Amino acid sequence: MTMKRLLSFIWNWIAPIAFGIAVYLVVTTFWVNIVTINGDSMAPNLLDAQKVLVTKTENVKRGDVIVFDARKEDPRIQAGNKDYVKRVIGVAGDTVEYRDGNLYVNNKKVNESYISSDEQVTGTEASFGSSWSLGTLSSTDMWKKQDQGKTVVPKDSYFVMGDHRSVSNDGRYFGFVSKKHVIGRVIVPFWYSKTVQNNIGKDRNHFFA
Repeated sequence: MTMKRLLSFIWNWIAPIAFGIAVYLVVTTFWVNIVTINGDSMAPNLLDAQKVLVTKTENVKRGDVIVFDARKEDPRIQAGNKDYVKRVIGVAGDTVEYRDGNLYVNNKKVNESYISSDEQVTGTEASFGSSWSLGTLSSTDMWKKQDQGKTVVPKDSYFVMGDHRSVSNDGRYFGFVSKKHVIGRVIVPFWYSKTVQNNIGKDRNHFFA
């Protein structure tokens, strides 16, 4: 084999591989990544060890499920943990409160059909009682210092909760999530059931009851 043919043969093998690697790096860096769920805080909609897609976006809305760097948000994060997956309940300027068995954002009842009635009530009341608001939650010393005493979601921040409320370590316990620490929004791949896909995305368009 001549040198010219050898170089052509090598190029025909290397070029597609190099192109594939480049595309993968661009996609995972700027658009989409794959994340493995760790734990049950988003059950039954997202399960432990389930793989989901995470898309990078600046347009986070109520009802979106996001992934964020918990090391910069949860003062009591357990060793080995890194990222949390939670649902956005409140965005900048929102008030959030729980009363009479219902969750309210800006005094409007939230459509919580994506979780069981038990989690809507008992799970949501866990540790904080039958009535609470951002003001009462932020009055405890559990929250990050910069979040304490606030009654509305600050600018460029989110208030998040897990779907499995009774076990979820979420905003009720540590405060708000800064926009700059959000990795992206969860998209359930097409191969999961329609029920799971709908429950992840339902509140994005139908947040209030």
